[in-house]
Amino acid sequence: MMPAGDELHFDWRRGGAAAGGLIATLVLLAMVVLVALSNDAREQALEAERRAYNVALLVRGVDSSMSRAEAALGRFVLDEDIKTSGSIFSSQWRLAGHQINQLERLVRTSPEQRQRVNELEQLYAMRSGELFPAARAAAAQQGEGGTSFYYAAGRVDTGPRVTRKLDEIADAERKSLRERIEQSEIFSAQADRLTDYLSWLGIIVGIGAIFLGLVAIQAVRQNAAARRQAESESARAEALEQAVAERTQELQDANEALRAEAVERQLAEAQLRQVQKMEAVGQLTGGIAHDFNNMLAVVVGGIDLARRRLNGPKREVMTHLINAMEGATRAAALTRRLLSFARSEPLLPERVDSSELVAGMSDLLDRTLGERIQVEVDLARDSWPTYVDPHQLENAIVNLAVNARDAMDGTGIMRITTSNVTLKANEVGDVRPGEYIRISVTDTGCGMTPEVLERAFEPFFTTKPVGKGTGLGLSQIFGFAHQSGGEVGIESELGKGTAVSIYLPRTESAPAAVRLHPAMQRSESEAHVPGASILLVEDDPRVRAATVDALEDLDYQPVACSSGAEAIKLFESHEFDLVISDVIMPEMTGPELIRYLKATHRDFAVLFVTGYVGEGETDQLVGYELLRKPFTVGALANAVSSALARRASERPRTSGVAAKG
Repeated sequence: MMPAGDELHFDWRRGGAAAGGLIATLVLLAMVVLVALSNDAREQALEAERRAYNVALLVRGVDSSMSRAEAALGRFVLDEDIKTSGSIFSSQWRLAGHQINQLERLVRTSPEQRQRVNELEQLYAMRSGELFPAARAAAAQQGEGGTSFYYAAGRVDTGPRVTRKLDEIADAERKSLRERIEQSEIFSAQADRLTDYLSWLGIIVGIGAIFLGLVAIQAVRQNAAARRQAESESARAEALEQAVAERTQELQDANEALRAEAVERQLAEAQLRQVQKMEAVGQLTGGIAHDFNNMLAVVVGGIDLARRRLNGPKREVMTHLINAMEGATRAAALTRRLLSFARSEPLLPERVDSSELVAGMSDLLDRTLGERIQVEVDLARDSWPTYVDPHQLENAIVNLAVNARDAMDGTGIMRITTSNVTLKANEVGDVRPGEYIRISVTDTGCGMTPEVLERAFEPFFTTKPVGKGTGLGLSQIFGFAHQSGGEVGIESELGKGTAVSIYLPRTESAPAAVRLHPAMQRSESEAHVPGASILLVEDDPRVRAATVDALEDLDYQPVACSSGAEAIKLFESHEFDLVISDVIMPEMTGPELIRYLKATHRDFAVLFVTGYVGEGETDQLVGYELLRKPFTVGALANAVSSALARRASERPRTSGVAAKG
């Protein structure tokens, strides 16, 4: 082992040598760069010399070409040699022009010379205008005309001006040439001097390399000593490494066994989930097929019997048609419940006070549940507001009330309560943490078994007898709550009753104007506006034809089209009181069409018609009337009158705001 002092001394020498080598390398690189820059400058100076020589040659060439051209023209007009002299004049004059163009390219880097060449080009053009009339007259053999033109060209000073301009360009280039020669000599001397410095620096770097080699030899010796010491330590480490390797192998074997077991368990769980999924899909498909076949049987049978009895008693025909309409209505309700469960039912949310909404449903619940059910209501006075579709919330509460009534066999006490709660994450289902308003419907009925409770939200699952329920009530409520950002919870005990709670998130949005139920919004005088001009936009030709017939029966004036582009063209030539538009259409959706028309045309009423609304399109329907497919003529009449009345009620507010602004 070396003493500590020796190690420090050696480290200092090694560090100093490394620093010296680094400095020498940097200086060497700097010298190489300077030499390269000096050589580049010398090359540029030499290039400038060559350019100056070329410019001088071109100047002499232009002067010579123009002189030869004028001499040939003189012979041409004096009839000495017509053919040869004329061609010599033409070729020499064009050659002078070509040489001037070359001269312009050579001096493009010098603004002063470029200006002089431009002036030379102008003089060349002026001289051409003076000499060519003589050449043309001589070529046409017009007597003494060529001679007069030639003598007239000789009396003007354009030729001497050209000569002076050429001398001026040549003098300037000679002056530039002298400067470039001086620069070239300076850069050459500088490059030679830097090359000498570079040679001396190479010698110094060589000496430094020798010194670094000596230091490297000493480092190799020290490294060999350290290697011998490391070999002595490695023998002790091998035994420890062997023990660690054996223990690691045992742990790896145990880990592999656990992984294999986990993979087997995951495969089993995946197979179980697939079986459950296929069972749910099969049950859903079977339920849909069963209910739709029953409803279609009623529709098809009623229409077929009515067709067979068209010539029979009117009452019998109406009976079959009424049965068919009832079957179609039940199918539409089933479709709407399926859309609600799939969270595809269009929502028109607004700020809702749950306590006020439940308090206003007392008459509706009394008519729905009957007199044998005693309803107790406990509403929180300071309940938080929520942002939901009020009609969908009413439907959810009515469905819960009907389920509670059926669970109590039509007799018992039902309790409806509202309260404010703060939930943690996943405290109820998949709910997010936050503040919620809870609406609970509690009954004193038979309750649910754990098996029934686990499947309560599955579509088409029901414990009611065949024909007494579709099994979509709770699944519809589940879809509505999740679509509104909330959750549904169930607490049930067999033989004591069930409590179903809807949790809806609290909102901070400002209260809007009171929105009454559509049946109470307008007076009878506003229920119908005969003669109103209506634009119908519907891509399905059968739905379009049926809707037009219904609007004509209602004394309106409909105009129909199949796309948004056609609707825009119709708006350019007609004015409409109301636009009825399908929501989902190819190329341009209904909301996109209305947004474009509202931005480019006068105010008009809007009614959207839809059977399905895609994700992200529900918000675009807020503020407009909405009619869901399929619909009856009566529902269409109410929706049209509501849309026209909404437009009439909103127009004064719009004009007032405009006047204020």
